[in-house]
Amino acid sequence: MDIESLKQRFPEKFLPQEKIFDRIKKGGRLFVGTGCGEPQHLVAALVDFVESHPMSVIEAEVLHVWTLGVAPYTDSKFKKNFRYNTFFIGDSARDAINTGAADYTPMFLSQVPDLFARGLIPVDVALIQTSLPDDEGRLSLGISVDITKAASDNASMVICQANSYMPYVRGDTLIDIESVDFVVSYDEPLLEYRTAVADELVQNIGNHVARIIKDGDTIQVGYGSIPNAILANLEGKKHIGIHTELLSDGIVDLMKKGVVDNSRKSIDRGKTVATFCMGKRSTYQYIHDNPAIEFRPIDYTNDPLVIARNDNMTAINSALAIDLTGQATAESIGSMFYSGIGGQADFMRGAVLARQGKTILAMESTANEGKNSRIVPYLHQGSKVTLTSGDIHYVVTEYGIAYLHGKNVRERAMELISIAHPDFRPWLIEEAKKHRLIYADQLFVAGKEGEYPSDLERYRTTEDGMEILLRPVKISDEPLLKDFFYALSDESNYRRFFTMRQYMPHEVLQKFVAIDYTKQMVILAVVREDEREQVVGVGQYAVLGETHTAEVAVAVRDEYQQKGVGTELLAYLALIAKREGLHGFSADYFAHNEPINHLVAKSGLKLSKQISSGVCHVEIPF
Repeated sequence: MDIESLKQRFPEKFLPQEKIFDRIKKGGRLFVGTGCGEPQHLVAALVDFVESHPMSVIEAEVLHVWTLGVAPYTDSKFKKNFRYNTFFIGDSARDAINTGAADYTPMFLSQVPDLFARGLIPVDVALIQTSLPDDEGRLSLGISVDITKAASDNASMVICQANSYMPYVRGDTLIDIESVDFVVSYDEPLLEYRTAVADELVQNIGNHVARIIKDGDTIQVGYGSIPNAILANLEGKKHIGIHTELLSDGIVDLMKKGVVDNSRKSIDRGKTVATFCMGKRSTYQYIHDNPAIEFRPIDYTNDPLVIARNDNMTAINSALAIDLTGQATAESIGSMFYSGIGGQADFMRGAVLARQGKTILAMESTANEGKNSRIVPYLHQGSKVTLTSGDIHYVVTEYGIAYLHGKNVRERAMELISIAHPDFRPWLIEEAKKHRLIYADQLFVAGKEGEYPSDLERYRTTEDGMEILLRPVKISDEPLLKDFFYALSDESNYRRFFTMRQYMPHEVLQKFVAIDYTKQMVILAVVREDEREQVVGVGQYAVLGETHTAEVAVAVRDEYQQKGVGTELLAYLALIAKREGLHGFSADYFAHNEPINHLVAKSGLKLSKQISSGVCHVEIPF
């Protein structure tokens, strides 16, 4: 059914704009469609009407989730006409809110439709944008279903801008022409959302996050350069599902490449489910009448109980700051309102409840051009806690991955310090000591010497076919090493330490993790069991003074001996040492230590051996 047919059938719905706006009551509440779905023409026409009829609209409260437009109703010259109230703070409204000229209503977005339905926040007028009508006279809300559907369902008066540029999107997006009070037919390109090209730092974050996501996971991801980098790094994954708030260009790219097929989702299988879209025109064209995509109202997409029904649900969000206990704010910088709760709390809590679910907080380590650390001892006074310590499983910065789930406060603090910007790590260590979050005697190597060399992380397959991760030790690895050492048998302990060491306290363990990487190296052989890491082998070398050689030692957990773990460790240590310009290794071990004899023999390294008093001394020149 075309617009002309509608005009003939419902002439009362196609009044001149002035007559439509003249019906807006003074002191009413006006809802405006969300993000890129904002009805730009309707908003501009209403503002023009108010300018020419300044007493027509008085003290109207403008309700919104997020505006990408210029938000003219926040201009001080319209102070008597409009009062802006938003559930999420965008750039164009931030100053008005922080100067008291506009309002922010903190809410889980999943709960907003219920506020409308119960009349706790009445909607007098809804200004929405839709597609052209289908054959049955139904209009699609297109790229903005979110709370727009609830607003239009509960508004006393609905004014619709029918726009041929708006895609017809499948799902729960339709409103019947008979439920619309007035239609303004006006075609104009939709607002587009483009992010800056990701730099190397952001790409590093995306690469780290991609390592956490598994084939078959269902994901939710937000907007911005970091989410785009994350999505770009998923091209090697398979059978990814989408249950999200925002459908972005990056998700559409993965759909086109077959990475996203939704074939393993627990609910809505075969469908990409979202509630609104912000992106390029080509993305809007792709989602038009696409049977693989369904948009649902936000009280479905963002309902934590619905989200939790997705097995392997992975929620990926960001924050302005996180403290060493794992509390994060995405809403404010101190007492300054910046954005809002949005949907991330809904998704993070839903993912926590899901079977095999996980939550990821991805963020740059610094803000304000490197002047401020986003990882802080405690959230600043006035900061709003968007995510509690129990909401976050992983935190990712350009410096690596911190796993917090199930960790105590001391372990969390050390994990987060290990991925903070190196310039701020000494400060964080001292603050953590001061607040008794970590050991008072915690060792720490500042500067480049103590900076974790993430470029040395390598995956290897042993001769036994086992995949292991070889990586340098991190300052947060003390609990892992504790488990490793106490798992060694007495015999293995004796071989490694020349003594029956029964006690491995923090004072000793921390010397294995707080190291100067320019003078020694500790490489862990790690196997993963779901989210849990287990150290199965440890190799280390320490540079010996002026000879520019190093003393080397290797220990392997008993049940992993004779499986190639030690061989991989020794070979990798030798490779690192050669790159550092060392001239060779030396080692001392009991002559009857058959596992080490076997390892040395299989290493392929040239060596010379001397045995004295039952101790074998080996020289390995490079």
